[in-house]
Amino acid sequence: MKPRILVVALVAACSLSLAAQQPPAASAPQNPSTAPGTILKNKAPVSKEALKVTLPKPHEADLTNGVHLIVLEDHRTPLVSFQMIIDGAGGYYDPPSLPGLAGFTASLMRQGTATKTSEQLSEQLDRLAASVGVGAGLSSPSASVTGSGLTNNLDTVLALMADVLLHPSFPQEEIDRYKTRTRAGLMNQRAQPQFLAQERFNQAVYGNHPAARVSPTPQAIDALTRDALVEFHKAHYLPDHAVLAVAGDITLAQAKAKAETAFSGWAKTGATISAPVDASPITGPSIALIVRPGSVQTTLLVGTQSIQRTDPDYDALTLANRTLGGPFGRLFEHLREQKGYTYGASSGFSATRFRGAWNASTDVRTEVTDPALTDLIDEIRQMRDTPISDKELADMKRAIVAGFARTLENTDVLLSNYIDSYQYKLPADYWDTYPARIEAITAADVQRVAQKYWTPARLQIVAVGDRATVEAALKKLGAVTVYDADGKVIQ
Repeated sequence: MKPRILVVALVAACSLSLAAQQPPAASAPQNPSTAPGTILKNKAPVSKEALKVTLPKPHEADLTNGVHLIVLEDHRTPLVSFQMIIDGAGGYYDPPSLPGLAGFTASLMRQGTATKTSEQLSEQLDRLAASVGVGAGLSSPSASVTGSGLTNNLDTVLALMADVLLHPSFPQEEIDRYKTRTRAGLMNQRAQPQFLAQERFNQAVYGNHPAARVSPTPQAIDALTRDALVEFHKAHYLPDHAVLAVAGDITLAQAKAKAETAFSGWAKTGATISAPVDASPITGPSIALIVRPGSVQTTLLVGTQSIQRTDPDYDALTLANRTLGGPFGRLFEHLREQKGYTYGASSGFSATRFRGAWNASTDVRTEVTDPALTDLIDEIRQMRDTPISDKELADMKRAIVAGFARTLENTDVLLSNYIDSYQYKLPADYWDTYPARIEAITAADVQRVAQKYWTPARLQIVAVGDRATVEAALKKLGAVTVYDADGKVIQ
């Protein structure tokens, strides 16, 4: 069966399985958050068989400068996309005195090279119907150069990518414009309650770890100089620990030959980089209120540290999180459908080479802050105290596997999966066995990870809203530290 037909068949089969709803036995425990009035017809055909997949495998090689090459062939359309992941060039490695430097560098690399202005780069890429971009997260260990182009233009697109990667000129006029734009954005975001909640939460969860940063500071953008950009680029954009992942209408031999030509001037240095480390473990719960006088709504965020990507609990925590805060999960059903407190409530977690974070969040009307927070925390408690029902467990498994199946038609998603496999040293059959691993998760597994990671002693609670109403609700749960919008403690 051809790959495209196979994937379509898998998606269809999995969708039928997802739609199948068996009526629960009379004695089976029910999800206490299920909204009343829902009627399940239970007439879809049922498939008990787990989704089995054998995914197309990438081809891999190393370039002479140390760059690891991953190629996933897909000859259905004359298009090639690529991702260059440069380990050591992300915000994790920002100097403490200039947080955000990695992101500043990445953004400005695209604004001109030794031979082309920003306008010339954009015009040439537009003519080729191609793209090249550079980015670096505030706490990520790596930066990325991404892009795409038609097969017959790939040599030119790769040459432009190499020019941006190797020869950024950092024109002063572009730096000045970037600083003006960025400074305005940094000032504006402090008016956004979701930003204020995330900022305080990250500081509670990560302390002085690089992951605590959610945004550069105005002071950092003011202190930015061209010399700092040049030095960061020179020291961190090295091929020694880079990965070039390519997907589309190209073979390994073709990709290697083109990459060797495009990046011939990028020499291996033998430099090493320090491995990311975890933030210090959380020692206890905390409650924080960021004051927004007169606010008509309250932003609530409850969470804690989570796990690394390679943790054995990753799959079970994925299912537990989906049950609690995924699409149409318990938080959505309870806080929105049953109580009408909010338009939406959800949860999610990050897991990378250092321990990430998990949180549940919602925005509610100010006057229902107390019951909404009580119910949110109670839903987390129920995940710890009460095993998930067989029916809800089966539904969540089907939803996760169906979502995975729907991604299999997207070559770029598959390529990203294989980048993860390489970076985290996952087993060769990791993605082939993913549906089976999800299906093997038990109710006891879900309850175990909820008890392990969502214990009250680890939960950090953050609220952004009107002090007169919100502080009283928070004080029912413990001592509250009150902050203004600039992060300063107030009485």
